Amino acid sequence: MRMTASEPAPKPTFRLLRRCSLIVAATTLAALAAAPATFGRVLRVGSYHGVAGQYKTIQSAVHAAKPRDWVLIAPGDYHEQGVSGAGEPAGVLIRTSRLHLRGMNRNSVIVDGTKPGSPPCSRAASDQERTTDGRNGIEVFKASGVYIENLTVCNYLTGPNGGEGNEIWWNGGDGSGKIGMGPWRGNYITATSTYSNGVNTPFADYGIFVSNSRGPGVVDHSYASGMGDAGYYVGACPDCNAVITHAHAQHNALGFSGTNAGGHLVIEHSEFDHNKTGPTSDSENNGDAPSPQNGRCPGGAAGPLGSGICEIWKFNYIHDNNDPNVPGNSVNGLAGAVPVGSGAILGGTEYVELWRNRIVRNNAWGVWITDSPYIGNPPSGINQHCQGGIYVAPPPLPEPLCYFQAYGNQVIHNKFADNGSYGNPSNGDIAMLTTLHSPGNCFRRNVDPGGLTSDPPAIQSPPYNPCGEPNAGLEPLLLGNALCGTQLLFPCPANTPGAGYPHAGKVVLHMPRRQPTMPNPCKGVPANPWCPASKRR
Repeated sequence: MRMTASEPAPKPTFRLLRRCSLIVAATTLAALAAAPATFGRVLRVGSYHGVAGQYKTIQSAVHAAKPRDWVLIAPGDYHEQGVSGAGEPAGVLIRTSRLHLRGMNRNSVIVDGTKPGSPPCSRAASDQERTTDGRNGIEVFKASGVYIENLTVCNYLTGPNGGEGNEIWWNGGDGSGKIGMGPWRGNYITATSTYSNGVNTPFADYGIFVSNSRGPGVVDHSYASGMGDAGYYVGACPDCNAVITHAHAQHNALGFSGTNAGGHLVIEHSEFDHNKTGPTSDSENNGDAPSPQNGRCPGGAAGPLGSGICEIWKFNYIHDNNDPNVPGNSVNGLAGAVPVGSGAILGGTEYVELWRNRIVRNNAWGVWITDSPYIGNPPSGINQHCQGGIYVAPPPLPEPLCYFQAYGNQVIHNKFADNGSYGNPSNGDIAMLTTLHSPGNCFRRNVDPGGLTSDPPAIQSPPYNPCGEPNAGLEPLLLGNALCGTQLLFPCPANTPGAGYPHAGKVVLHMPRRQPTMPNPCKGVPANPWCPASKRR
């Protein structure tokens, strides 16, 4: 969120918090910088300014790389065809730790999932690679300290049953219930898809994906669009030690998704717009073990805002998330279950704080906090048994139901405007659909120039403020509207008075506009024919 000239100068407390935030960020970046040192070989792919590299494909250079090596990629459209060996087919598979993969131009270095010979990131159905299992784009598999920088990945799609389809993935052990990766970093990266099969598979599933990592990790200066699930995902990490900053998510089912992710997790200075729903967070009794989603600071620390919460979404611009015409809308798990027109959703989460965000023009709700049921068995062999939830219908039933309550979340000092324009009962700035819990959820110092709207009403009064009080939000109209918005249990015609939400129609995706590229792609690289000493600063 940018501060306008009319806004007051930051107060001393705010300046102190900002300095603390900068210190934490600097410490995180310093730890990351220590992983891939600036020595090692430089392996070059393609031809740059008339100087040929040693390799023609990215995967061949990655195969030859050793820890602390650099792989530089010249501009070109690289139709990387895929390798296996990690149980997940990928265009480029990285299993070498402390590797630095960097393109020489973010927009013209393209890792392309379409067929060889196709135009870059082609939209044509005939140009898409259709495989039984689907494919991922660049996948880092259980390798710590890997940087991915200054490039674009597009059109790596799911299989017929929805597997794979992740454009850039740091995978510390998906579905294992274990942390298998340490530090990671993404910088000046774009993840997108131009192909759509309507709301059905195949589609690109996740843009920038991190799972089963202890961090520290940072995604900085990034863009994600056209995903059937989420533009960004962080999950399966009780203490993620992750920062997403200067991100931009558009035309996805979810702008961000975090499942069973908690502890130190920050989303800041980012923009989420023209998605079906903006950033979301939830608890699930699934392979992203262990549940629940809990943003409390480990060890009882006070956290950066003094609330005991270390998962903080701050200074983000969350607006115009009203697009039902996104891939995966009606078929894809949580992404298909959330109601269109929601700015931010906390589903069955514990202790997440939304602080100083600008949340405007989301036609259902600006912020929606809700309990979340999860139906189904987690994968066998992992320690996942509804931790943090309540078994309403326990095993050995074939479809057990685990119910996660949302509590301890704080929505503080945000700016709302023009939310809820669908005009259904309960639509507005803030909604809460939760069963009684002590503590409940907390709302204070939020403003809307037209008057803050909420369901339950007067949500900034007791018992919803001050924080720490027991409360609930069992509003029948809100429940009915939420079910209509999801279209899961029964269809609600789009023109139904008091329950009208837009339905999915034609899905049309486009290549995003050019994104800012790294100012100096030679910075920090060991001397090589593409980056002589004079260009490395």
